[in-house]
Order: sequence, then structure tokens, then C-alpha cells
Amino acid sequence: MSDGRTPSQDEAELGKLGYRQELSRGLGGFHTFALSFSVVSILTGAVTLYGHGLEYGGPWVMAFGWPVVSVLTLAVAASLAELASAYPTAGALYHWASWLGGRGWGWTTAWLNTLGQFAITAAIDFGLAEFLAPLLGLSDDRGTVLGLYALVLLSHGLLNHVGVRWVATLNTWSAYFHVFGVAVVVLAVWALAPKQPLSFLLTAHAHGGLPLALSLGLALLQPAWTFTGYDASAHASEETKDAATAAPRGILLAVLVSAVAGWALLVAVTLAIPSLELVLAQKNPLLFTLTAALGELGRVLVWVAVVAMWFCGFASVTSNSRMIYAFARDGGLPGSSALKRVSARFHSPHVAIWVSVGGAGLLAVWASALSVMAALSTVALYLSYGLPVVLAWRARRRGLLRRGPWSLGRHGGWVNGVAVAWLACATVLMSVPPNGLAGLTLVVTLMTLGVWWKADASRRFVGPPSQH
Repeated sequence: MSDGRTPSQDEAELGKLGYRQELSRGLGGFHTFALSFSVVSILTGAVTLYGHGLEYGGPWVMAFGWPVVSVLTLAVAASLAELASAYPTAGALYHWASWLGGRGWGWTTAWLNTLGQFAITAAIDFGLAEFLAPLLGLSDDRGTVLGLYALVLLSHGLLNHVGVRWVATLNTWSAYFHVFGVAVVVLAVWALAPKQPLSFLLTAHAHGGLPLALSLGLALLQPAWTFTGYDASAHASEETKDAATAAPRGILLAVLVSAVAGWALLVAVTLAIPSLELVLAQKNPLLFTLTAALGELGRVLVWVAVVAMWFCGFASVTSNSRMIYAFARDGGLPGSSALKRVSARFHSPHVAIWVSVGGAGLLAVWASALSVMAALSTVALYLSYGLPVVLAWRARRRGLLRRGPWSLGRHGGWVNGVAVAWLACATVLMSVPPNGLAGLTLVVTLMTLGVWWKADASRRFVGPPSQH
């Protein structure tokens, strides 16, 4: 439940952190949960990378890899939720790292989060375009997919541009649609599809000549990528009523609900696989599995997932644009004076929205493969999550950690430790071949940021207002 904080109290709290209210504060507790839940979108991550998980891990990763990653992700989500409660600003991760470790750490976190959000929007909408092409009876060549991708991105930019009311409305619809969609798919498969015995879930599959343990680790890209973007609730803090309570709860509930519903979905679909060898030979294993098991009904259920993917991409642009707006407000980006503008008519950071769309579009053209976009978004976002968690862990040990209405209390130390260990492990796993391009991009990005900071940014960038 809310602690009853009024919009004027929210604005006063924001003022203590050094900012004035510019965005429209029209989101409630359910809206902020819906935003994070929509970005996580089990009907996007779990479905889009279903083939990757099956190819590298087999049914085992669906039955056991997903719940393991879910539990580890909860440690990260709880660590971030505590900071969202203490520092309820649109800058979120960037502000937390700045106030806990200094402007250099904040600047690095902001760039990693921005890169990760470009990549996650690209992966979501590119995956949607890959599903749309065959469903619409179109060629699945790269040109067609990129054309559909551009149209999807354009729709997300336009609807985000027209303001917070559309954001609240569409994300509310999205949350209900995701829950309803998962329930329909699971019930249809359980009731109507022929199923493998439960022992089928114990089947592990190694890709190519890879050692089984490494292949299973690489298969975790599917759940690891799915469980990104739940920090969206924090990015929308300056548009949320009672943000210090609503934002952390939105983060945690998004992960919890996604964990349970996603596991039910994956187990149901996997047990409907007619033949593992046959499915692995298909370009789209999930589409093949559902249509083979349920005929035309299976094709309809894939359309349910496609609509969910559209909602997910919309929410991702919302989150990314708020990060860009907050970073630009403190002069952290080239062209900050334009990027920090808020539309007088729609009360949305309209320039940041279109930069978010443009950045995602360019990244998809460069990365070329969905798995590379997904891996890049995972490692960049995980590092941007890890830096403020490490800094919070240090501040906690020194007795300097600011506490909000929602806190981990005496459990904070070990929860932060689990979170950091998982983030470090996942970052390494998602940076090695076949995701080498993602790893290379991350290394080049970090080197570039280091040189840029030393040569110029450290003198120009003042960071967010000091925390007193």
C-alpha cells in the first residue's frame, strides 16, 4: 500500500535531490508496475529467444535455467528497488551511482544504461519484425524485416511523443494483455496439445561441439535478456505519485510476476514439442511448435505474443527516453540543451524520445543479428545495474547508505553480494562467442568512455546536484 504521499510531497522530495518538477506526475502504483512488467515482457524475451535457449540448452534450460535466473534476478531487483526508494528520480541508476560514488561513476553508468536501452529496444522490435514477416505472408529477408522494424519503431516514437496519458493507458493495457495472453497460451497448450512426458524437461542439449556446461551457460541468455528493463519503474519516478514507495514495488512485482508466469509458459510450450531434433531444424522453433501442436489456433497464439512484443517495445522507448532526458538535464550528452526539452503541449521529453528511436534503429542495422542485440543489451544493462549496487554495498558497510520507505534492512549486505556475483557471471557469459560482437562492442565502449572521461568529460561534466 502507498504511504499516502501527495504530489506536492513528491515534488518537495525531488527538490531536495536538486530538481524541479517538469514532467507530468500522472502515473499511479499500478502504472509503474505495468511499465516495468511490459519491458520485461515474458511474451517477448522468453518467446523471441526461445530458439536460442532450446538450441544451446534444450528443454533443461526452460525447466531449470529459468527459475535459477529468476531467483538471482530478484536479488538484483531488490538491490535496485532499495535505491529507487531512496532516490526517486528519472535519472535512476545514473543518479544513484553519482551520489554514491561520484560523477565519474555516474557518467559511466549513464552511458552504459543508455547503450543497453538502445540495444534492448532494437532487439525487442527487431524480434517483433522477424515474427511479423512470416505471419503476414511476407519474405523474411533482411530488407523486409528492416522495413517492418522501421514501422514498429515509428509507431512507438509517435505514441510516446503524445504524452504521459498514452504511456499510462497503453502500459496498463499491456500488463493485462500479458497476463491474459500467457494464461490463454498455457491453458490452450495444456488442454489441447499432445505432450511429452515430464521427464522430457530433463533433456539437455549442447550446441555444436561446445562442452555441455558452457552451452547451458550460453543458453541462459534467454532468461537473462528477458529479465532486463525492470528498472523502468525507477526511470518513471518523476511521473509517479508516491514514487519512493511505488517505484520499488513496481520493480519487484514485475520480476516476481514475470518469473512465475514465464516459467508456466515455457514448461507448457516445451512439453508440446513434437520432436526436439525436428524443432531445432526450424528457423522459428516456437512458431513451429505451436502450429504443429495446435494448427491454426497455434498461429493465433503467436499473434498474441506479437501484440505483447509491440507493447514491450513501446515501454522500452518510454524508459530509454527518460534516461536520456535525465542525463541531458545534467549536461551529460552531446546536444543536451535539446535533449532535455519537455514538450509544452504533451509534457513528454519529445526530443529524447526520437533520439531513443533513432539510436535503436541505427544499432539494429549495425548489429545485424537478434542474438547480438540481445547479448549487447544484457551486458550493458547488467553493468549499469552492477555499478550502483556495488557502490551501495560499499556505502552500506560504511554506514552512509541513504534509506527510503522501502529498504532491505539487515539483509542488504548479502542480497547485494548475490546480485553482484550474478551480474558479473552473466556479463562474462554473454560476452563470449557466439556473442563475441557484443563483448567486443562493450570493451570498445568502455575504452572509449575511459579516454573521453580523462580527455574532456571530467572537466566539463558536473554531474547531478550534490546530495546533502
